[in-house]
Amino acid sequence: MRFLHTSDWHLGCRFHGEDLIDCQREVLAHICATARTEQIDALLIAGDIYDRAIPSLDAVRLFNWALHELADLGIPTIMISGNHDSAHRLGIGSGLYAKAGVHLRTDPADAARPVLLSDAHGPVAVYGVPYLHPTMVSDQLQVETPSHQAVLTAALSGIRADLATRPDGTRAVVLAHAFITGADGCDSERDISVGGVAHAGAAVFDGIHYTALGHLHRPQDVSDRIHYSGSPLAYSFSETGHTKSLTLVDLAADGTPAVTQQNIPADLHLPLARLTGRLEDLLADPAHTPLTDRWLHVTLTDPALPYEAMSRLRQRFTHTLDMQHKPAGIPAQATDTPTYRDRIRGRSDLDITHDFITAVRGHAPTNDEQALLQQAVDHMHLHAHQKETV
Repeated sequence: MRFLHTSDWHLGCRFHGEDLIDCQREVLAHICATARTEQIDALLIAGDIYDRAIPSLDAVRLFNWALHELADLGIPTIMISGNHDSAHRLGIGSGLYAKAGVHLRTDPADAARPVLLSDAHGPVAVYGVPYLHPTMVSDQLQVETPSHQAVLTAALSGIRADLATRPDGTRAVVLAHAFITGADGCDSERDISVGGVAHAGAAVFDGIHYTALGHLHRPQDVSDRIHYSGSPLAYSFSETGHTKSLTLVDLAADGTPAVTQQNIPADLHLPLARLTGRLEDLLADPAHTPLTDRWLHVTLTDPALPYEAMSRLRQRFTHTLDMQHKPAGIPAQATDTPTYRDRIRGRSDLDITHDFITAVRGHAPTNDEQALLQQAVDHMHLHAHQKETV
């Protein structure tokens, strides 16, 4: 049985203010075209359909268009909600969508209710595990201590219990939206830490023939049976140079998956690039002419930040979207004053609160204080998630 695995569409996302709706429509059209040309048996979409819990009208219109395109494929589509989605809003109409072959799984209670497929080698059960916020679903999944590991373990236990009722030889496929230990993230993924931990171990998927993951934007293998498809578009400059692709999965009669990546055509990529150097050199060097229509992240190395640097850059490079100043050739002590953005880049909310306490008081928080800070950060994350998704 052949699957096409994709995830992290982030419909409605803007890139440093640039509207991506047209780009996203082209990519979705490419996904549907690939499903046809590759003669797949089912399409797997592993969460983060929207970029926001309350999406823009343009994003909703694009999703509506996509639903019609998916229904027209005439093959089953299995889709789950991600941490950017409102599970309740995305799940509205799921019963009607299922009649058109588009199966949404947005409620943890439905994780062990598979979409049943079959081929010449027998049945395949496809289970959809939506993003599970540990604190919000712990009671529903009867988990005592909320963590990503605990709620995923509980969800997979239910799946294994259902699988045990299926005919011998039934192959199992699971969609999930999570950060699995051993994978690499990038700047455009939202922090999902709870209790200071964002990860869950790959062993939670033991016994599953193929796990189609979403959340991380770089396509990658966690194991030979667990794979991230990555996002079909770049959503931060940290993804410049990433190879964006779709994942084709051929599930053999014994459940062994053969995974191949099909690169998304270059003309569908966002035209991202990075430039580094002194302002006058960047403005004058003819070697940079091919970059004049790219979306740029520019790092200026001038000893002092030039006057109206961004304005002058945009006179030549119209789509300069982001700029930072990192002087070169200056003694180390003069450059050891990173900006606030530099200091917090890649750091969790908990790390930032620890740094603040240390800076104000002169020493790090005690163990008891760290526990209180952890509770406060977790409560803030939970409140923000409830505000967006309920």
